[in-house]
Amino acid sequence: MSLPDAFHEIAKRVNNWGRWGADDEIGTLNLITDEVVREAAACVRTGRRVPLALPLQQDGVQTGMIPGRINPLHAMVQINQELFGPGTVACSDDIVTMGLQAATHWDALTHVSHSGRLYNGRPADSITAHGGAEFSGIDKARHIVSRGVLLDVARARGVARLDGGHAVTPEDLEAAEELAGTRVRAGDIVLVRTGQIQVLLAGDKHAYGYPSPGLSIRTPEWFHARDVAAVANDTLTFEIFPPETEDLWLPVHALDLVEMGMLQGQNWNLEELSTACGQEGRHEFLLSAMPEPFVGGTGTPVAPVAVL
Repeated sequence: MSLPDAFHEIAKRVNNWGRWGADDEIGTLNLITDEVVREAAACVRTGRRVPLALPLQQDGVQTGMIPGRINPLHAMVQINQELFGPGTVACSDDIVTMGLQAATHWDALTHVSHSGRLYNGRPADSITAHGGAEFSGIDKARHIVSRGVLLDVARARGVARLDGGHAVTPEDLEAAEELAGTRVRAGDIVLVRTGQIQVLLAGDKHAYGYPSPGLSIRTPEWFHARDVAAVANDTLTFEIFPPETEDLWLPVHALDLVEMGMLQGQNWNLEELSTACGQEGRHEFLLSAMPEPFVGGTGTPVAPVAVL
């Protein structure tokens, strides 16, 4: 079934193909300039650091709903082994097998395709079994440091957590922006808090994933208008799930990643950050969210830290 005309109309309005040249592979990360980073550094006033990642563990977020996306499997390959003979220094080493999007992560621009195309018009079949993403793999996003802005939609609506059927709209984003007391600007990384991760932290992995609040199909145009560099939130699916329109699955993914070339992140724990921002009376900070440079990866685990 083809995507509806309404989707294609939005796609035309947010499309960034060619904006940074035909060879561009990082999309809206181009908006994070040296000047943007210098201004972001000025957000650090107290030095308070807030981690935003979930623990990497076998009893993690994944339930099997997404085939092949397994929680981290951790194994020891040597334990206190004296590699250079008896009485020498002993070493312990371990390995991990996991889905790159298993826990707190960034989606690369190649994570989804539509109509046979990836960001900047690249063919979807340039992703191969052995090489992964030939273009716009997560390794091309070499550094992600910018001003972060928490748009605390749940708090702006006066609730601890949005209900599972709530589609976050541009109006919600603007209400949260007003609460934050700052305006989202070019090169910012926006963190949208719904409170949904509270369900996961309470131990119900299935209810965390479904039904879930998330971003509406109307939000990509808002992010495009503000020249946002990347967006992350505290849900499994990023966008509302089940979808707003019956049988229109992952349209926000397609608009953000394919058309706009904007990275998006999921499973970010924004609870401590919400508290910290409330205590500090500000919702802007220096955000370091460096991707692990898996060559050809269509996503990567990330351990983001907000510095206030």
